[in-house]
Amino acid sequence: MPRVVAVVLAAGFSRRLGRPKQSVVFEGETLLDRATRLAREVADDVVVVTRENNPGAEEGMASSIRVGVSLAGPDARLLMMLCDQPLLTAAHLRALLAIDAPIVATGYAGIAGVPAVFAPELAPELLALRGDRGARAIIEQHGARVVFFEEAAVDVDF
Repeated sequence: MPRVVAVVLAAGFSRRLGRPKQSVVFEGETLLDRATRLAREVADDVVVVTRENNPGAEEGMASSIRVGVSLAGPDARLLMMLCDQPLLTAAHLRALLAIDAPIVATGYAGIAGVPAVFAPELAPELLALRGDRGARAIIEQHGARVVFFEEAAVDVDF
C-alpha cells in the first residue's frame, strides 16, 4: 500500500465567520491544531496548506488542493481533510484508510465529501481542479469507483 499523506486544507478566508476559522478554539485547541493532530495520528506524512504556502488562495479551494497534492508527491495515497471539522475523529480517519478503493469518501445524508481518500492515480485529476471546486467534483465524476463511509456529521459550518 502506498504511503498516506494527509492534506489539511486551511487556506480559506472564513468570510461568513468574519475571522479565521483556523484559529477558532474548540475543546482547548484551535481547529487547525486539532485537524493537524488528527492527521498526524493516522498518516505517514502531513501537508498543511495555508495562505502562507498557497499564494493563489484567492482562487478558491482548487488552488489549495493543487498545492497539497504537489507537496504530497505523485505516489501518495491522499487523505484530504478540512480544518473546520471539529467533530472528526482519528477513528473515522482510520476507517476511511482501511478501505481499499480508488476513492473513499465520507457520506453525509447521501452526499459524499471530505474527509476522503484518493488513490495515487487520481492525483492528476485533483491537480486539474480550478476555481472554487473542491474534491467533491472528483468524487462525483467517479460515482461507481467511490466507496461511501457514512458517518454522523463531522462538519460544523461556522
